[in-house]
Amino acid sequence: MTAMTTSERPAGLVAIDREMARQAADAIASVRGAAPRAAEIARSLKATGKLLLLGMGGSHAVGRAVEPLYRAHGIDAVALPLSEQLGQPLSIEDKTILVTSQSGESAEVLRWFGETNGGTPHTFGLTLEGGSFLASNAPSLVGVGGTEKAFAATRSLTISFALHLAVLAALGDDPADALSALENPQAPDTSAALAALTDVRSVVTSGRRLQGLAEAIGLGLTELSRLPCFSLEGGQLRHGPMEMLGPSVGVVLFRGADATAGLVRAMAISAAEAGSPVVVFDASGEAAIDGVTTIPFASASGLAAIFAMLPVAQSFMIAFAAARVENAGTPVRSTKITRSE
Repeated sequence: MTAMTTSERPAGLVAIDREMARQAADAIASVRGAAPRAAEIARSLKATGKLLLLGMGGSHAVGRAVEPLYRAHGIDAVALPLSEQLGQPLSIEDKTILVTSQSGESAEVLRWFGETNGGTPHTFGLTLEGGSFLASNAPSLVGVGGTEKAFAATRSLTISFALHLAVLAALGDDPADALSALENPQAPDTSAALAALTDVRSVVTSGRRLQGLAEAIGLGLTELSRLPCFSLEGGQLRHGPMEMLGPSVGVVLFRGADATAGLVRAMAISAAEAGSPVVVFDASGEAAIDGVTTIPFASASGLAAIFAMLPVAQSFMIAFAAARVENAGTPVRSTKITRSE
């Protein structure tokens, strides 16, 4: 591991710090302000019974995270990368379409609207920028606080989840636990977890019902540390990729208080037995797992678990990267808004 050679925090991480400092307040305000549009989307979902969630990068990870929450309402929800929808499309007829783009300006968003002639009567946007192409071309949920400036999604993830919370509340979910998680952040110590991953050359993140959260953090770890960090759903990790595990491959798991907690526990044990250092972000309410490093949270599931874990996981990925890259947070091959395919 190569530590920073200066005590001065990189400008890219300072920018991320600023975004994170206001993400909870912006998210709470976003939930409150989104109610009218969220009710409109809920009416559409009740009429169609089907939801296609389209996005790229962190926006797609958000879609993956909320899939099971909409399915719990009997809605046939599928999250797909917008690039995949462009190349090998699912039918968009008789479905509610929710296109997510924090900037509202990415290349895929512009092309999709062009190729579909503006989508369908059940097409909606989710963005942080009210003046964006997306918000101008579809009735949209717009988060509070404007576009995220820093590289690597932090505030944009939190606000996107908050906007989904507004829709789920309009569908009948009680938002109290999720809002409480935003209003009362937990701060478990992550130093032991960071130490456990000191010598790894790659990280795989994984979960079951919290797989979307794992994918968001896997993306952030890669963007900031420039190491090959990626995400595999728990079952997919079990089917073959276990061969890669060992001391140089860290495993970061996410476990909530749901029916899949036992499967996450089994994976943690197996990964540790394979020699990988294992970290578990754990809101299951169950006993800690022997042989792994646990970051504990109060028992929670769904968006309450996501809102509890997300800021801690964000700080974890930032610290992981800061210990390895001198200018962490400053992209060298990417841009904040991806304008080319």
